[in-house]
Amino acid sequence: MAVAENVVVVRSLLKVFKDIWGRPKARAVDGADFEIRRGEVFGLLGPNGSGKSTTIKILLGLLYPTSGYVEVLGRSPRDIVTKERIGYLPEESYLYRYLTAAETLNFYGHVFALGKDDRRLRTEQLLEMVGLKGVGARQVGEFSKGMQRRLGLAQALINDPELIILDEPTAGLDPVGCREVKDVIQSLARRGKTVILSSHLLADVEDVCDRVVIYYGGKIQSAGPLRELLAKPDSLRFTTPALSRSLVEEVLAVMRREASPDTVRVETPTQNLESYFLGVVSRARAAAQTTSGATAGNRVAEYLRPDADTAAASKVLERLTQSPPVASSAIPASQPIQPDEQKLAALTQPETAPVVDATKSTPVLDDTAALKQAENKLSSLINPPKT
Repeated sequence: MAVAENVVVVRSLLKVFKDIWGRPKARAVDGADFEIRRGEVFGLLGPNGSGKSTTIKILLGLLYPTSGYVEVLGRSPRDIVTKERIGYLPEESYLYRYLTAAETLNFYGHVFALGKDDRRLRTEQLLEMVGLKGVGARQVGEFSKGMQRRLGLAQALINDPELIILDEPTAGLDPVGCREVKDVIQSLARRGKTVILSSHLLADVEDVCDRVVIYYGGKIQSAGPLRELLAKPDSLRFTTPALSRSLVEEVLAVMRREASPDTVRVETPTQNLESYFLGVVSRARAAAQTTSGATAGNRVAEYLRPDADTAAASKVLERLTQSPPVASSAIPASQPIQPDEQKLAALTQPETAPVVDATKSTPVLDDTAALKQAENKLSSLINPPKT
């Protein structure tokens, strides 16, 4: 089995913040070691001030490490080529209040030098994906925090990045928006994108992350695949359809002979609140209930779907296999060009040197008097006459 390519490599990372006298003030990150593979959803966890945001800023090239080795997409984080391949959603959405949602995405498309058609197409698809298609003409300053977070996510994906860094992406979102953001993250991972997720909502991390690191005091306290970290190998859980009471008692009797009676329990499984909430909203939407806010049940933008690369490759192959078009005149035959005879005549005339009249001489200015006058004036300014 081929080893997955490392997109991010961090070795012995140290970041020490100093005061104005150069004395160490805080070790924000202390000896961090980890790598993130392509197509992986990687979680950065830890309490406030544990070093998560500092690590993210170093990966973005916004902060320089005190020591250690950091590689992002095979290059230094400071490399401008690296930054072009990264999408970033900060913890707070810093958007231009007086631009509309569509203008905001068009602006960031300009930043990444996208063509006009690409900007238009991606703007439409992203606004639909984040549930803002119906409010694309409204100014961002009128949006709620949740709607601004949705637009911020769209902005982070406008350049179709290879590495996406999301800092609290579901902050301020309703449960429907949270579920859709998680769906987008999983779709990006299936397409081979790498996602770094930093969040305090551990249920969201548990739903989407493959591996996590947990910071405390600037150091990584735990790291590994999420399934392994959460597994309880000393216990088992059985899920069965509803059984008769007599059969349940019989099964429990067998189990209690093999294990301590107080460790064997029978419980009715329940769905989590998120699943129940999404079911209520889904039924309301099916009943054609209207809303003036962000919508739900939207599709992932087409260019971000797992099959987008295949579709793009098919289009390229189709263009390559088509016969080249026959060149045609750009000007219709009914409108022939009328040459400008005077301009043609002027262009065909040989160039001649300008004639200089030798009888007229250019007067030579006598600068002596003017220079003397300037010296006298300067002297008077430096040594003013005594009164």
